[in-house]
Amino acid sequence: MLQTESKGEEPAKSLNNQQSCTPDIHAVLREMSATLAGLKYEIRDLQRENEGKTKVAFSTSLLASGSGYTGPFDNQTTLVFRHVFTNIGNAYNPNSGFFSAPVRGVYHFEIHIYGYGHETHPSGAHLVKNGQNVVLAYENQPSRAMKSSNSVTLLLEVGDVVFVRLHHNSKIFDNENHHSTFSGHLVFTM
Repeated sequence: MLQTESKGEEPAKSLNNQQSCTPDIHAVLREMSATLAGLKYEIRDLQRENEGKTKVAFSTSLLASGSGYTGPFDNQTTLVFRHVFTNIGNAYNPNSGFFSAPVRGVYHFEIHIYGYGHETHPSGAHLVKNGQNVVLAYENQPSRAMKSSNSVTLLLEVGDVVFVRLHHNSKIFDNENHHSTFSGHLVFTM
């Protein structure tokens, strides 16, 4: 410090260097602020874009109108649930009966099957993931009304397909009271 004071010029040079850096720092701070503001808008836009993909729920019943039985068939047959109560995210297709996962996540599904007892035709349906039976709702009795249900929580990848198949030789009933239903929703993304 003594050497600096004796020369007299050094403190002035140092002060001039600090002053010339000060505008550069302010410019850098302004640029960083503008970049952060841009990122904030970009994040908001991405959140809005993903908002629709992370809200997924549907609830359907078998018949869009009228009443009647579906089945029995010799083979397992895909059921198309045509009456749509809710289809948030449009992941359920009422023309094919297929639910396609729009995002990777954990989903919960339920099936409720209704029928009237019959000696040779039970009421049953499988919940199916990518062609493989996962759970079965099944009831068999010779007479009177019967209802069976089942549910499952599944980890799905984008594009995985879930649907309901009528159990072979089974028949189910639906009418304006919407007894036979297929529902599901996204629990959380992964």
